[in-house]
Amino acid sequence: MRILLTGGAGFIASHLTEKLLSAGHYVIGMDNLITGRMENIAGVMNDPNFEFIKHDVSNYIDVKGELDYVLHMASPASPVDYLEHPIKTLKVGSLGTHNSLGVAKEHGAKFLLASTSEVYGDPLVNPQPETYWGNVNPVGPRGVYDESKRFAEAITLAYHRTHGIDTKIVRIFNTFGERMRHQDGRVVPNFIDQALNNEPLTVYGDGSQTRSFCYVSDLVAGLIKLMDSALNEPVNIGNPEEMSILEFAQKIIKMTKSKSEIVYEELPVNDPKVRRPDIAKAKKELDWEPVVSLEEGLNRTIGWFKKEAEADL
Repeated sequence: MRILLTGGAGFIASHLTEKLLSAGHYVIGMDNLITGRMENIAGVMNDPNFEFIKHDVSNYIDVKGELDYVLHMASPASPVDYLEHPIKTLKVGSLGTHNSLGVAKEHGAKFLLASTSEVYGDPLVNPQPETYWGNVNPVGPRGVYDESKRFAEAITLAYHRTHGIDTKIVRIFNTFGERMRHQDGRVVPNFIDQALNNEPLTVYGDGSQTRSFCYVSDLVAGLIKLMDSALNEPVNIGNPEEMSILEFAQKIIKMTKSKSEIVYEELPVNDPKVRRPDIAKAKKELDWEPVVSLEEGLNRTIGWFKKEAEADL
């Protein structure tokens, strides 16, 4: 297939690109590099089946030649990023999704939207099934990301119902692995960086809020299966193994053999108290579930962060 991948220089998209190229597909990576990094795709830049276009998909997208699939993954994804770029986040979720759908419609291509577990907001149901409509504050600081993705889902299914485009929607839960940015602001890179430097690990609130962490190769495997499926409605992809942030901090300290202590700061506004995917739909419809344990994934990720730190010396 000839595939357009927006947000192509991002953490998850770079891993997906490698998987698609290894399967013999041609990938056009498109990114405005606000949060994406060229280092993420350095390993594929010389691949004859890959090309990179620097472009903001909030503006009109023009791709020459045939397209079989449009994978729309462009968006700031961490609170640090979308709080720094609130309007750009809203634009890429609305205008960017509209433009990406337009390209798919023009070329008769299939379309996959990378949505997020954040559409569930601060959920009152745990774990969260796809049938749950969420508990989102539309005017809170996190609303710029949550609502941009909720709108993106709505317009994606509108294009499916109105224009007959074969659309897919994945709700991605917390994902980690190599190539996460050190200053990403999310809990995994924050804790690993702090632990490797023997700095205090910053836990917000009392640390009782929960998260579930999926290693990036498992997520990519789920995305590939969704691409090939007949599903049009949203599907959760994530690891249902849930733990508190305090437990996670203690695990990182132990695994890195760090001398770090734990310090507590005020919980951010509308920060979810729980986050855990119900993956029954993915198991049944995609025959997918995560296979990489948290410990194995963290070992790989910590090893990568150590090499990055050594390279900076």
